[in-house]
Amino acid sequence: MNKNLIQAIKFTLFSLSAGIVQAVSFAILHDVLGLESYWLSHVPSLILSVIWNFTFNRKYTFKPTGTVKRDMLLVALYYLVFTPASALWGTWLEKLGLHDWLIEIINMLINFITEFLFQKFVVYREKKED
Repeated sequence: MNKNLIQAIKFTLFSLSAGIVQAVSFAILHDVLGLESYWLSHVPSLILSVIWNFTFNRKYTFKPTGTVKRDMLLVALYYLVFTPASALWGTWLEKLGLHDWLIEIINMLINFITEFLFQKFVVYREKKED
């Protein structure tokens, strides 16, 4: 089987498990604890999901090309852009009347696609051998 396809399958499976972590923590914060602002539930649940996903994908999906510190720093840089952007457009969509759970699903799908591309082509990019 093609190496890229195997990576995509593994990333998808670990992302599904991270999605469960994110959905459960979002539900606890939003539905159980009653945090009304979208971003107050979204950001902590996203952070938990990121830690989960990074740990498994670094170990099982991609061949690490640097140290844990380097790889996590690059992932953190991605999330320095994605987290405020998703919180801002999530809040905007909430004000337009979209349901919080629909917004969370949209954010999770955008995150899934963009994070895979970022990890594959930036964090764990393989050096071309001459």
